[in-house]
Amino acid sequence: MFTMAKYNKPDFSKECFKSAPDAKIEAVAIKGVAPEDFHATSVYPEYYKVNGCWILPENVRMDCVPVLIDESHIVVKEFRNLEVGDRAIVGRKDDGSEGIFLHSNGFVNENKEQDVFSFRCGRSRETTFSKDYENLYDLLKYEKEHGNIVWVLGPAVVFDSKSRAAMASLIDNGYAHGIFGGNAIATHDLEGSLFNTALGQDIWHQDSKPNGHYHHLEVINKVRKAGSIEKFIEEYNIKDGIMHACVKNKINYVLAGSIRDDGPLSGVISDAYEAQDQMRNHIKNATTVIGLATQLHTIATGNMTPTYTIRDGEVRPVFIYAVDVSEFVLNKLRDRGTLEVTTIVANIQDFLFKLNDKLVSNISC
Repeated sequence: MFTMAKYNKPDFSKECFKSAPDAKIEAVAIKGVAPEDFHATSVYPEYYKVNGCWILPENVRMDCVPVLIDESHIVVKEFRNLEVGDRAIVGRKDDGSEGIFLHSNGFVNENKEQDVFSFRCGRSRETTFSKDYENLYDLLKYEKEHGNIVWVLGPAVVFDSKSRAAMASLIDNGYAHGIFGGNAIATHDLEGSLFNTALGQDIWHQDSKPNGHYHHLEVINKVRKAGSIEKFIEEYNIKDGIMHACVKNKINYVLAGSIRDDGPLSGVISDAYEAQDQMRNHIKNATTVIGLATQLHTIATGNMTPTYTIRDGEVRPVFIYAVDVSEFVLNKLRDRGTLEVTTIVANIQDFLFKLNDKLVSNISC
């Protein structure tokens, strides 16, 4: 059974916190430019002392600037969103001595003992992931009813008919509250619905079809003619796949385009910052994030995802998982700042088979 980790709040009655000064504030003088000696946020809970009280902001992300709205309310802003007059918190020390305290071990189990020297502490193809799978099963059962699950999907999810059906099944059965991806995941998913191919290759038998390289372009063209993914699904009577499951179940999705996109598909956001804003708007509500076989989209999402969120006044962890067949991709995610990610080295088709089989009964894939 899933048990939510208890948050251990700092003991602000300690003398070091009581005697610490208030955080320094400087006004933004140029739109989009932080003051000198600006403070940049991390993925961990950070408290700021204002008028003698330590404040924990909500809806944070790394590499942003904390801005004081009123005496009890702090928001974090990307540099591009700073406005003239914003009261930015400045200071580089986060040990409390400058009114800024970074609390990196709020969810650490202090009773758990671990040897200083031990083998196989890393995450690689040799790692035994059985416990991670069991933890994820229990977590998703809990989050289905009590949380908000966001999936970040790469096109490998839809290159196989059964993994595509497994992901759609998870959406149909309440295990998704939001979907992030790019042009490819939606295009090849709809290609699978219309032609039973992905990039021209049969999604059942994996053999290339004559003129199959036209299929995804045909789909893009037809969706653009229809005007939207939703209208395309209705017009062509699409009854399967991930995008169909999203539309049917009214699951919000954000498709962030890239410079290499063809088309792109209608509904793909070509403005990078508009896409970022929409993704961040969903991440504010997320309690679990799972990235599948998409390096750039997972890193982008990871950069927006803090280690905590506040629900009903209580601080709880945000869980982030990343699954890829490449250890390099998973290590790069951690190197880019997503420090608390649980990584699983696995083929995406195998991963989704296991997940759907464990969480959803009597579903044919």
